[in-house]
Amino acid sequence: MGPGEAPTERNGTFLNPVTGAIPLVAGGAQRNRGRKVAVIGAGSWGTTFAKVLCDAGCDVTVLARRHEQAQEIQVAKRNSQYLPGINLPKSLRASSDPSVALRGANLVFLAVPSQSLRQNLEDLEAHLEPNAVLVSLVKGVEKGTAMRMSEVIADTLDIGAERIGVVSGPNIALEIAKEQPTGAVASCIDLEVATRIATACSAPYFRSYVNTDVVGTELGGVLKNLIALAIGIVDGVGYGENTKAAIITRGLAEMTEFAVASGADPVTLSGLAGLGDLIATCQSPLSRNNTAGRLIGQGFSLDETKQQMQQTAEGITSVPTVLELAHERGIVMPIVEQVQMVLDGKMSPRNLGPHLATEDDVPKPELSLTADTSGGWRGLWRKIRGA
Repeated sequence: MGPGEAPTERNGTFLNPVTGAIPLVAGGAQRNRGRKVAVIGAGSWGTTFAKVLCDAGCDVTVLARRHEQAQEIQVAKRNSQYLPGINLPKSLRASSDPSVALRGANLVFLAVPSQSLRQNLEDLEAHLEPNAVLVSLVKGVEKGTAMRMSEVIADTLDIGAERIGVVSGPNIALEIAKEQPTGAVASCIDLEVATRIATACSAPYFRSYVNTDVVGTELGGVLKNLIALAIGIVDGVGYGENTKAAIITRGLAEMTEFAVASGADPVTLSGLAGLGDLIATCQSPLSRNNTAGRLIGQGFSLDETKQQMQQTAEGITSVPTVLELAHERGIVMPIVEQVQMVLDGKMSPRNLGPHLATEDDVPKPELSLTADTSGGWRGLWRKIRGA
């Protein structure tokens, strides 16, 4: 559904008139019976998502980097390093052998660090089933190329966009592993493929939606990490809720302007993959980027912060690449600029705040999009700007 269209019905389901996303009824165990899928990566998110897929009725195998980790998941149904105290489904299998994990899998979910995705794809290519759909669960951009993860997949495997999907939303791994209800968006330029992905991960506690705005869905997951770093920094300094609320709000404006300039629909940034993910990542102490920012705000150096973090905080690696793209597109991102200055040691964490989130002292409009905003919801956004 394009922005501004009335709700329409497809296969008995009405599309959301605001987000353009189609909700899928949770609990697709019957529809997923016999569906073979693989999850690449046995960290907290990869293992959690494998649990979601199992609980949705899929036949799931996790590919772990270490044999010992694969054995623990396979035999003990635990991943004590990343999900302590969580019992994994009895049906979940794990292997450190890609030929075993990928055999018969027509949906392959990727949950590895952004900077190692390309190498992982090169290692897996020979073992992929013909016409397998690759789905990114990764929220980052590749250093050096500035590619989004879907672009890295297309570039590495030389496959069409109709075989590449993205899943994104307010998804803190440990909360989902504990079966606390949440939702996410499955995106692909081919709506039928997006629906197949969403159906595979529609568990009783995990509600799935679909859209065809891959750019917006993916960038929402990338950009919210940068704002979460800023929130963590000011939290570590000791600033309160007013400061954090202002940064979240202004951060969403920066995210939306960047995404629209990159070809995204602004409405996507108001949905689960944008605002929803931003709220969860900024407010949760379980968020890696929030935690990394808080350590920096408390006075730890970047190197010390990385040493304390057992897992990758994607925002730290994404900041310089996003700013490079922003400069190329004529987008001003004051909050992200200040995060980079703090990371580089050029600004004290105490000086990062909403009163600095403008490029000069001249008052600016609260909302501003530089991309074409003609028609539909974009037209509404333009009216808001005018007001």
